[in-house]
Amino acid sequence: MPDTLRGNLAIGQSGGPTAVINASLVGMLHEASKHAAIENVYGLRHGVEGLLKEDLMDLGGTSDAELDLIKHTPAAALGSCRRKLRPDDYVRILEVFQAQNIRYFLYNGGNDSMDTSQRIADLAAREGYELRVIGVPKTIDNDLMYTDHCPGYGSAARYCALSVRDMGRDVEAMAGYDRVAIYESMGRHAGWLTAASCLGKESPIDPPHLVYVPEIPFSEDRFLDDISRCFVEFGFATVAVAEMLITADGDIVGLSEATVNSDSFGHIIVAGCANYLARQVRERLGLKARANRPGTLQRSSMITASAVDREEAYMVGQAAVREAVGGASGVMITLERIGNDPYQCTTGTAPLGTVANAENLMPRAYMNKDGNMPSAAFEAYARPLIGDPLPPVGRFAYRAVERRATVAD
Repeated sequence: MPDTLRGNLAIGQSGGPTAVINASLVGMLHEASKHAAIENVYGLRHGVEGLLKEDLMDLGGTSDAELDLIKHTPAAALGSCRRKLRPDDYVRILEVFQAQNIRYFLYNGGNDSMDTSQRIADLAAREGYELRVIGVPKTIDNDLMYTDHCPGYGSAARYCALSVRDMGRDVEAMAGYDRVAIYESMGRHAGWLTAASCLGKESPIDPPHLVYVPEIPFSEDRFLDDISRCFVEFGFATVAVAEMLITADGDIVGLSEATVNSDSFGHIIVAGCANYLARQVRERLGLKARANRPGTLQRSSMITASAVDREEAYMVGQAAVREAVGGASGVMITLERIGNDPYQCTTGTAPLGTVANAENLMPRAYMNKDGNMPSAAFEAYARPLIGDPLPPVGRFAYRAVERRATVAD
């Protein structure tokens, strides 16, 4: 029953931060202050690493002015981590919960963070410790299951759309020198962020001309043919690619010369796809090509934060506290779209066990039949999430001045 379980609330942030992750944190803090069942609110320093070290911050005395500033601050205000729980961690976690009378645990992160949340919920149930665990979604990859979209995605999508649009204008201006520019976005197995590069495109000549996502098998020969066609038509070509493209044979594009790492959860992290493809354009087509890789800028840029994204992140934080106090546990907060004209969204829940370690990939219908450009269906899905329309840009209409005879003629 609501408000019957009294104790302290612990909040952690995990995984790659976003421009709006702190809006969820502030939403949790504002909502927690409304419920007598929550006695104190503690922030975990660097996620579960802080929990294991009992490194907690008392967030109760934070002023409204400080919270408003934090809401508009990028990255994780509490500090983040990528820590996969080990079997010998569980005894320590339970000790800290008991010592600090933590009865509510809210963990803000992506796929792996939902796995951590599920494991902690299972631990409490197994040990008979009354604890309510809620997953609070966050990821620029937009690949969490059972939610229409993820907080953090709209802001990163806006960054991608603006960056590719502006990159393309630069190449167009330098078309007598630079010929091809390739932009590499994050996303691992999911192309949601790469596809967002199209959201600044208004006419065929506008960038990007080509977009390639991991969900569609990549052909290098087809890619080079597409570049050649664009060059003939426009005199330059702009391309957006995901950091990990996969061929029909299952090979990672450019893996032989890419930078490859893996995180504590065993996920491969590949960087260098754009560099590899730019080299192929130079060597096989004889066109000057550049590669652009923004790296963590795309997830942390506050200057391109979407107001819609920020308010939805705040909303899921509020919902997480309400669900926990209301008796829910073992669930992740979801965003549910209830209208597109005008755009409207509300919150719901999904079991952590169905979300953890699963990936929501782009539907095939969100790309065109050739697999090299997002479809109108994707644009209708993604455009409301980036907030205000992108700042407009112009292009002179070409009106030639009549040539006059000169001595040279």
